[in-house]
Amino acid sequence: MGMLHLVGYVVAMILTQVDTLLIGSPKAFRADGTMSAMARAPVDRPVMLGKMGFAGDQVADPTVHGGVDKAVHFYPAEHYPKWIAHFAAEGFTNPKLDYAGAFGENISASGLTEDKLRIGDRLRIGKALIEVAQGRQPCWKLDHHFGVHGLSGVVISSGRCGGYFRVIEEGEVAPGDCIEQVEQAGHDWTVARTFKLLIGGGHKQVDALAQLQALSQLETLAESWRMRAAKLAAQL
Repeated sequence: MGMLHLVGYVVAMILTQVDTLLIGSPKAFRADGTMSAMARAPVDRPVMLGKMGFAGDQVADPTVHGGVDKAVHFYPAEHYPKWIAHFAAEGFTNPKLDYAGAFGENISASGLTEDKLRIGDRLRIGKALIEVAQGRQPCWKLDHHFGVHGLSGVVISSGRCGGYFRVIEEGEVAPGDCIEQVEQAGHDWTVARTFKLLIGGGHKQVDALAQLQALSQLETLAESWRMRAAKLAAQL
């Protein structure tokens, strides 16, 4: 695994693999006719990854999902044991956690935790090149999917959000393919830090203004999150 010197310290570059590749399309989600593509299914073949996502993968509401900044949804495999433990502490189990895809991710892999990935980091995945664009902001659909009221709030407070990649170079991706970090952003805006500031309440801290202003100018951050940073900064 390569090493990168960043601002006086050494950071290990990520080297992992695609444990599970998942593709899905909108399906009936609840009785009022709401649709969701959260229930993605694993595939055992190469799939073309384009600028808007994997071939055959769709979203139910393109106003908040999909697009170039949300082409690939990833979720760290390391979080699953933590969620199993969380539910066990509440006195029940959830069979959705028996397999990858419980959070609607396209890519399940170890080593892609929010504290390791920086906004703008680039990774080679199969034959494609991808770039970290933002974290994933949970909504009520996650609660409904798991049948647990308030789960989205726990995701926010825990920071176990997962996130999204944009596609820099298109190419085929298959289960088992190597995921190798090829470039690390020259700043310390990890997905975890960015998520905490913009979604997890960090913008309420006394020193948040300068951080929000900096994020609003971070070109590799998804446009919607840059706008959110600018809006929060204006409110201060």
